Amino acid sequence: MEQAIEVMRGSVHEPRTDGKASPMVGAVLRKPDGTVVTAYRGELRYGDHAEYTLLERKNRDQKLDGSFLFTTLEPCGPKARSFPKLCCAERIELARIKEVWVGIEDPDPTVDRKGIKYLEDKGITVHMFDRDLQEQIREANKEFIGQALERAAAEEKKPKVVTLSSLENAFAATAADFSDEALRRYRDLTQIKDEVSSAAFNRRLVQQGLLREENGRFIPTGFGLLLFGKEPRTSLPQAGLLGTVHYSNGREETRDFDGPLVLIPPLVEKWLGDKLPMVLDRSQTIRRVTPPLSFEMVREAMANALIHRDYEIREAKCQLVVTGDTITIRSPGGPLPPITVEQLQAFNAPMLSRNPELHYVFAKMEMAEERGLGIKSLKSRAQELRLPLPRYAWEAPYLVLTIFRNREAPSRTLPSRVLELLPESERTGWQWLATVGRATSNQYASGVSVPGRTARRHLSHFLELELVKKKGSGPSTEYEVI
Repeated sequence: MEQAIEVMRGSVHEPRTDGKASPMVGAVLRKPDGTVVTAYRGELRYGDHAEYTLLERKNRDQKLDGSFLFTTLEPCGPKARSFPKLCCAERIELARIKEVWVGIEDPDPTVDRKGIKYLEDKGITVHMFDRDLQEQIREANKEFIGQALERAAAEEKKPKVVTLSSLENAFAATAADFSDEALRRYRDLTQIKDEVSSAAFNRRLVQQGLLREENGRFIPTGFGLLLFGKEPRTSLPQAGLLGTVHYSNGREETRDFDGPLVLIPPLVEKWLGDKLPMVLDRSQTIRRVTPPLSFEMVREAMANALIHRDYEIREAKCQLVVTGDTITIRSPGGPLPPITVEQLQAFNAPMLSRNPELHYVFAKMEMAEERGLGIKSLKSRAQELRLPLPRYAWEAPYLVLTIFRNREAPSRTLPSRVLELLPESERTGWQWLATVGRATSNQYASGVSVPGRTARRHLSHFLELELVKKKGSGPSTEYEVI
């Protein structure tokens, strides 16, 4: 990945009269015998894509089965190039390369995740570059990305060769089914000058894929109904959020949030505003109130669930469950491939959006972080509050995020059969380890203030109980919370 970025910096800008910026792209091919071949955009001829130069100009007569490809920009997908030219994704498939690392998505509307999806549909494993490397690529391609985003905003949605979601389609509704309150809130927060429901305003929604214009009429798409529909569940029963608060006295309070997606976060914040500090903990003799939790963490987790969930799963809804120890957000669908639960748990998952139409609107309304930095805030805010790190898990069909509300929560939320096997000293150690996420035995001994031998005994027991897993070897071995 680092070598691809290094090669990328040699890219030759194509001389153009229209002022269109060329992307800087680097590609690295690692063959099964360990041989490495590189290429960059324009290396042999102006405008030639890095993948084309690498596969067709430098390795045309080579057998590439079993090779690995690293490219800093998403390969162009079907129909992105004029006939009879093949797109880069097709060239990769024809070369029989089965594993590809991609730096960043190409925001140009002719590509825009179609290249990645084409590769995945052909059985090719796709990984994304590490987040810090993605930032380097974005910085080097600032001008190209800016122009690509402008083209995406200015160009009306055209029939797609690759459909990423059924929600791109028009639904049996009209623009009158949109909530005026939701549209006004969007307009005010994003400082759009056009009046709500004006031709110019509707044209903007068409460009964003939220409306379709057919025979002079504006018809909502599925994404538009989710974001702004008065009653989105009429057409999309999986829309909305189910909220539940479990009080320690056994009482339960529920609320369904079924309206426009853009209005759900502020409504949830208002609903929970006087409840989070008042969920009492009576698990001990002394009655005490759980410390208030930063709603910033809840907002980030909830927005991610609403934006990135898999809306093709019609039988499940997003859920928010609050107890005295935890706040749990359940989002239908696993992480968007090639992102993994392990990357989410490490809080360094690459930037990739399952529903970019939703993500864009939430980001403009400052309810989500468009550059993918929001997931980092879940970790940093927990550390600031000296709380255990939030925990991701896959419980089909839900991606589950648990936010701990106090330092004792990791122990109290363990299964009773496990908790019974942990002496008090190990429970204290487990609470500390859950707060930092991973540690060596020396770090554990220092953090819990126990001798090295005791630390090793604790960690071995955690391994037996499958609470942690080992990473590395020797003195640098780390024990990571599962």
